[in-house]
Formats: sequence, structure tokens, C-alpha cells
Amino acid sequence: QGFKDNLHAVFCLAENAVGPCATRPDDIHVLYSGKTVEINNTDAEGRLILADGVAYACKDLGADIILDMATLTGAQGIATGKYHAAVLTNNEEWEKACVKAGRNCGDLVHPLVYCPELHFSEFTSAVADMKNSVADRDNTPSSCAGLFIASHIGFDWPGVWVHIDIAAPVHAGERATGYGVALLLSLFGGASEDPLLNMVSPLGCNGDSPTEDMERDSKRRRLV
Repeated sequence: QGFKDNLHAVFCLAENAVGPCATRPDDIHVLYSGKTVEINNTDAEGRLILADGVAYACKDLGADIILDMATLTGAQGIATGKYHAAVLTNNEEWEKACVKAGRNCGDLVHPLVYCPELHFSEFTSAVADMKNSVADRDNTPSSCAGLFIASHIGFDWPGVWVHIDIAAPVHAGERATGYGVALLLSLFGGASEDPLLNMVSPLGCNGDSPTEDMERDSKRRRLV
């Protein structure tokens, strides 16, 4: 699509199968970030490789914007429903941009609570830097899952981190919806040479001014 900035895609993939090297309860892993993780839930496995992915993007790729997207928690469908993905980010501008990009392209997004100083204690471990799953499943587990990933970049990291949990909207019944492709193109479209992506992107130097927004909304109302 003619992107002008460096854009990397890191695929965090692992075979989820039982074998002699499978993760066991009470295992302690050293992740790529250097942090240790006590396994208290073997079903919370996806966040382990996502944590390695964001650490790799930070340490090896030198990214200043990191967006991780995954079908991470069943609780996402409860938190934001089956049509809206959930977004968690350390940057208010990007939170608003994700919501607007979703409305522009049809891949809807709704914010989660971002409060690491209150929620990261859910992962407290006596023998490691953290556990891999929450102590209390009633305390915003989708937000906490995102915070687990963020901790492997570091909560004091100066860049933009965006976490999008797409567990529910990626399927409708037994069929995949393709959710997320349009959202990423819309969100990062301002860095593209494609005029359509420039138009729908809520970020970047080609973004609309408030006056242009009002004029376009007025035209929409007339069309309706």
C-alpha cells in the first residue's frame, strides 16, 4: 500500500499441543525481556509469546510504536461485546484514534481500563517477577492480560503501545470475519501513499482538520 515509514509485522506463533516440552503448572520461564514468569495457568499461553514479540519489537527492531493484536481473552467478548474489539493503550491520542479508525472502516473498537498501578498486582508471584494469569478473574481480566504484555516492554517505556484484543469479533458463528485487516490499514493509513487510506486514517500529517471534518459530516447528512 505504499507505506513511507518502516513497518514490521511480527507473527507470534506456537503450536498449542501437549508434548514432553509443554508448559506445566509451577514452571518458571525466563522470557525474552529478561523477566521471570511463574506459570499458574497453562491456558494463558498466548500472552507468553506475545510478550516475547513486543520485547523483540522494542529491543531488536527499535520500534517507537508497538501494536499487538490477538484473540487473547474470552473475557473480551463480555467486556466489549462480540462486535467491538477491546483496546488498551498507554496513549490517549492513540486510544481515540483506534476508536475513530474502527468507525471509519467498520472494524469497531472500544477502550478498556488502563490502570497498571491498580491492576498489575493481580500477577504478584513469590518466586518470580510475575505470574502469567490473574489472581482474581472478576477484576477486569482482559485489561490485566494486556498489562501482562505491556510489562515486558516496561511501563516506563517512552513509546506508544497499543494492545487490541479481538477474541470475539474475529468470528461469526463458525466463520471467520477477517476482523483487523481494515482496522490496521485505517489506523496506519496516514503513513501510506494510498489516497483512500490517507482519507480514512485518523492519524498522521494527512489528517483532516476540524473544518474538513464538519464539512464532510454535513455532506453525509445531506446524503442521508
